[in-house]
Amino acid sequence: MTIKLNQFRVALVVLLAGLILPACTDKPNDKSGDNTVAETKKPHEVIPFFDQWNLILGDGSNVGSAVDYKDSQYFYTANDGQSDWVVFKTPNAGNTHGTSNNTRTELAQLQKWSPRSKARMDATLKVMNVSGTGDARVAATYSVVVGQIHSADGHENEPLKIFYKKFPGHTKGSVFWNYEINTAGNDNSGRWDYSYPIWGYDFSVVGTGADEYPAEPEEGIKLGEEFSYSVVIEDGMMSLSFSAEGHPTKTFTKNLVKSEYSDQSQMPEQVAKLFVPIGQDGIEREKAYDGEGIFFKLGCYNQTNGKDPAVNRVWCSGAETHDGDVKAQYADGNYAEVWFKSASIVIPDDAYSNEGYFAANDGLSKKTVYPSAVIPTLDKFKMLMGDGTNVDNLIDFEDKNFFYTVIDGTRRWVAYKTPNAGVTSKNSSNTRTELHEKREWIPEEGGLLRGTCKVMHVSASGDARVAASFSTVVGQIHSGEGHENEPLKIFYKKFPGQEKGSVFWNYEINTAGDDNSGRWDYSSAIWGHDMSVVGSSKDDYPAEPEDGIKLGEEFQYEVNVYKGIMYLKFISEGHPTKTFVKNLVKSEFSKKEDMPEQVQKLFVPIGQDGVERENAYAGELNYFKQGAYNQTNGKDPKSNMVWCAGAETYGGDIEKQYANGCYTEVWFRDTYVGPGEDPSK
Repeated sequence: MTIKLNQFRVALVVLLAGLILPACTDKPNDKSGDNTVAETKKPHEVIPFFDQWNLILGDGSNVGSAVDYKDSQYFYTANDGQSDWVVFKTPNAGNTHGTSNNTRTELAQLQKWSPRSKARMDATLKVMNVSGTGDARVAATYSVVVGQIHSADGHENEPLKIFYKKFPGHTKGSVFWNYEINTAGNDNSGRWDYSYPIWGYDFSVVGTGADEYPAEPEEGIKLGEEFSYSVVIEDGMMSLSFSAEGHPTKTFTKNLVKSEYSDQSQMPEQVAKLFVPIGQDGIEREKAYDGEGIFFKLGCYNQTNGKDPAVNRVWCSGAETHDGDVKAQYADGNYAEVWFKSASIVIPDDAYSNEGYFAANDGLSKKTVYPSAVIPTLDKFKMLMGDGTNVDNLIDFEDKNFFYTVIDGTRRWVAYKTPNAGVTSKNSSNTRTELHEKREWIPEEGGLLRGTCKVMHVSASGDARVAASFSTVVGQIHSGEGHENEPLKIFYKKFPGQEKGSVFWNYEINTAGDDNSGRWDYSSAIWGHDMSVVGSSKDDYPAEPEDGIKLGEEFQYEVNVYKGIMYLKFISEGHPTKTFVKNLVKSEFSKKEDMPEQVQKLFVPIGQDGVERENAYAGELNYFKQGAYNQTNGKDPKSNMVWCAGAETYGGDIEKQYANGCYTEVWFRDTYVGPGEDPSK
């Protein structure tokens, strides 16, 4: 009677005030009909345990305790005609918490505890909606995490994530749980999940195309179908139990303090298939999560986001986000929604404050992380950006249009971005957002440059007959004297409509005499084609390179100049390592008859047919450059069929070029510059 009387009193007050009670008007994507009716209670009246948690909302905010709290967009109650439920709802894109790519409306425990303690979490729930858009080839797409164990220490990894996932057009989805390794060492970028199916598939079952889905799981769970989970931790062991009416109860155990993945040979086949191709191939600490404080999380952690799948083919979903407009996402099904009927936790006696986790992660997505925090060697460089701005001090500097940090799902990178047309340097037709080494050195003295990068975009427009079209330079040696030529340019180039591009390097001769107009490049293929492979017409492209590199695929290079000799090394997972040696102080192109056939084909027809100084770059001051030096420009190809790309530039409007794919973008996660090293050591 108490509940009915309270409801009557509330209704009477509202009626007298001439108001209408707020209702949950957002409809769940439930094919069985609309289960939503007017809200009658506050969440803490349905599940009375919110004093044990902080609540993180889909806008990234930590609202603290959810006692006597509700939010009509993210956190409220509903009644399905039989029971009261607490609703957790979050869009595909909003503000995230910590370093995550994903939004959440999720409880995070106020205390943490040892994996060797005794703790428990139980919940009964139903998933009402998962995103209706995304890329089916991306494992995380169309899924939501409804319960977790999270580490508050070390890498802050997750020994438990309980997922629900349903492909569009399917009636049934899958429930599975993932264990994330607690990666050995200081570098967590190699971390990976191993997934266990409960009802339906595991995490690794993906589509064959962006909109091509696997078969519907016969034993799956429908949207709106109730299920329960129980998580028990005791003496370092995690015991899991999952139950649902009409489905077999499933149980699992996992040791959290002794790893079964501490050696590369122990990596499961599922992981080798899903994570290794994106460079996540680490091993785990032998003691796994032992010695770290862990804690429970519960709610709606949306795993579908709008990030480009080229960034990470496991975690970046490419879903619709309406530029972060929450109402627009809710209106057309681009959100996750989970209802909980009951939940409880048991906290061990030795639990202690988890304040450090919240202090480190609250508001982090809104805080600026400067490129110099990712690449500590930026003090050794200055930079020219795509709008012509020179920056001499790169410490604690960023520019959101050209030079900033990003997270790819596993680690932070520095992004270099520049349009097809902007403001260029004095002797170039091309824009750049590129580092310029402050130190200068002669080849006899030498220098060393390393970089780990991935090219995220090259111009979508240009003339395929022009060798420089659709390409960007990601590393250089530049002469600061004489003709100021370039003994090294490392290129990435990909033709439109092709999946794989080419990586190659060019040597530009240091032209003999005072007239530099006859200079030319000789190009050496690394993976894919060299620079001379061009189209037969403006929009007719050569065959895609079988051994090429995709956009978003990581590769490393090392440029070591030692006693006048340049040693090059290129490494990429799944590709053969390539090495090259080039003498920078003694020319092999000092006579006309030394001119390679490739050069005769590409450069001689445009009048670039010079010879090189016999001592090449000997005695000239050089310096390294690194970043995004866009080789695609809007110059008329009739002017130069090697370097004038004829691309779209929108009159130099940078915003329009970015909006229409007329730019280049390169990400670096590691850079080193220093003196040359003896290659024999």
